[in-house]
Amino acid sequence: MMCYPFSMPNLDALTRLPLAERLAAMESLWDSLCRDDAAELSPPWHADVLAARLRELADGQHRDWQTAKQALRALTER
Repeated sequence: MMCYPFSMPNLDALTRLPLAERLAAMESLWDSLCRDDAAELSPPWHADVLAARLRELADGQHRDWQTAKQALRALTER
């Protein structure tokens, strides 16, 4: 069981809301996350990985999705 430093809303009550209201609540939650400082949401190493991936992309060292899926399948079918 997770321990939160704040009061969590009653999830049972949320699941009983109509779909449109649940979607509106989810959208509000995502909007509030977007307003937060990204530095608090991601560990520093994420920025390093992103920078490396952007360099690879700029250098033409990327794969299209089909090639990437084939490589992943080959790894799991051994």
